[in-house]
Amino acid sequence: MRDQTVNDFLTGLAARVPAPGGGATAALHLAQAAALVGMVARYSDGPRYAEHAETIGVIVSESDSLRANALRLAEEDASAFSHVAEAYALPKDGADDRTARSRAIATALLAACQPPADGIDLADRVVTLAERLLPIGNRNVITDVAAAAEAARAGAATARVNIEVNLGGVTDDAERQDLAASLRRVEAICDRSDKVTSAVRTRIGA
Repeated sequence: MRDQTVNDFLTGLAARVPAPGGGATAALHLAQAAALVGMVARYSDGPRYAEHAETIGVIVSESDSLRANALRLAEEDASAFSHVAEAYALPKDGADDRTARSRAIATALLAACQPPADGIDLADRVVTLAERLLPIGNRNVITDVAAAAEAARAGAATARVNIEVNLGGVTDDAERQDLAASLRRVEAICDRSDKVTSAVRTRIGA
């Protein structure tokens, strides 16, 4: 996926195929959010920002790592949903077939929930970087901190619905509880993203 053109990815996204879909899109939102944070940080590393050089360096490094992780999640999500489609296509003629199919579906759905759950954690980390960058970043590109926050918000909210739609098929109680805990984090992430955007808009006099 990382080697596709934007047009090729969008063509695949629009096609009647199980993947890529919303989960991969959520991960790409997060990759863009991390990239935007990295860009603003790189514009904030000159002599004027010397007192914050250590923090800026950390933000650059972490944002680059998160961007790479988000792309990995996009690919993992696409793969996971291919396995879900394969599980639903298994035979269901006899009782044994139906039992095996149900188990395969439950396993595949649980695996499909993991990339968006990891994406929610990644969104939290990107928003944290945006919050750290906001007061010290280059004012000339500060609106891109808001863009990063909004992309992180979109990634988290999209990841949430991609877990919710599959959660009913997850049969392991402990795994369901862990996923539910991930879902509960999203509202706070969205609230924090809103605050970053609001602070940026105030700063530019919007």
